[in-house]
Amino acid sequence: MKEVEKLATFVRHRKYEDLSDRATEELKKRLLDSLGTAIGALEGAPVQAIRKHIEDFGGKPHSTLIGGGKTAPDRAAFYNSALVRYLDFNDSYLAKGETCHPSDNIGSILAAGEYADIDGKTFLTALAIAYQVHGRLSDEAPVRDKGFDHTVQGAYAAAAGAAYALGLSTEKTANAIAIAATAYNALRVTRTGNLSHWKGLAFPSTGWTSTHSAFLAMNGITGPEEVFEGNKGFKESIAGDFQIDWSKEDLEKVTQTIIKKYNAEIHSQTTLEGLQELLTKHDIDPANIEKIVLNTFDVAYNIIGGGEEGGKKNIRTKEEADHSLPYMMAAMLLDGTVMPAQYEPDRILRDDIQTLLQKVEVYEKKAYSDRFPQEMVCDITITMKDGKKYDILKTDYEGFVTRPASWDLVEKKFKELSTGYATEKQQSDIIRMVKNLEEHNVRALMEVLSGISVQKKIMV
Repeated sequence: MKEVEKLATFVRHRKYEDLSDRATEELKKRLLDSLGTAIGALEGAPVQAIRKHIEDFGGKPHSTLIGGGKTAPDRAAFYNSALVRYLDFNDSYLAKGETCHPSDNIGSILAAGEYADIDGKTFLTALAIAYQVHGRLSDEAPVRDKGFDHTVQGAYAAAAGAAYALGLSTEKTANAIAIAATAYNALRVTRTGNLSHWKGLAFPSTGWTSTHSAFLAMNGITGPEEVFEGNKGFKESIAGDFQIDWSKEDLEKVTQTIIKKYNAEIHSQTTLEGLQELLTKHDIDPANIEKIVLNTFDVAYNIIGGGEEGGKKNIRTKEEADHSLPYMMAAMLLDGTVMPAQYEPDRILRDDIQTLLQKVEVYEKKAYSDRFPQEMVCDITITMKDGKKYDILKTDYEGFVTRPASWDLVEKKFKELSTGYATEKQQSDIIRMVKNLEEHNVRALMEVLSGISVQKKIMV
């Protein structure tokens, strides 16, 4: 049996009863968390451009767009995934050589699930499958150091989740995965140097293509059966040799994912919580800071600290700001939080934050790197102009696997992001439906999400 067939067999034979109570609960939290990030992104300029693009091209109205309207399922997957991803506030999974955002798969499964009119149990199972596939491939087949983007593993995950939602046979599921995985191996340049809109749209595009691949397979199109092990396949061309025994996999990977507390790149979360704790404990005047020194682990340093993926002090756009430790640290010290308001254009370019971010020094500490991803260790020292110093050592944050996000935290975040777009009744309806998703179907959830207003939100 070919490896993609083994993966497809795993996908096809999963059922809701395979989920533990904890996995079910965590899937619901991540769905609500992601719907909050999606609603909060409705006015993002790239999101608006995609909506205009979809409206111009049209599409048979099978699947709902969050905020109203319908289109073809693959285009709905692109748009709704872009909403989930744009704020860079959705969940993450940390592997030693890779970081991914498994909730990126939600848009694909919602679109395919609405088309197929699946119930909540089937949706949760499909989502758990996507989380499992995405996480395990990130564990065993990281591609970041080879110059490829973490969306690569997502092509397998989104296609698997969409195929399950569509009820495809094992053979057609294998074809869906093979088509998506062969066709979409994205470059890491998306996240290096000066960042563009594509940072937030690379996975939505993968979700679009992978959903499309599932529908192609549904209609009889075949894909390369040796996508993993074949001549010029994934192993030989990109990942190198690895082994995953899909017959022994469960659906618990979601319990190892983490939720963001702050609207910032995942590897910054511990640092930002540490700064917030220093601000609470001490009377720190940002105007009197001489310098801020951060020692952190290698992944944080390389991706957002000015390491191998480029300098992080020339900040002009949201995409650059939310991938810059110096900017995010300066924002926390000046504003006391890091939320979407900290990425408004006038906030990014203001003199106070541009000046303070230049005072941030970021270094890798090998001892901290050795403890990642089980911990996200960092230490911070703030030196004032009068010589006084404030310091803190951190190993995790609220939302990390060692301190999982509570329903209270997730609901608070959802309400904060959706207020101004959703009414209190809509917020309550969405929370209730997600918490009791087994009693509802995808079409009912999407009907509520279609009623969210896209009128201008008043920023507080």
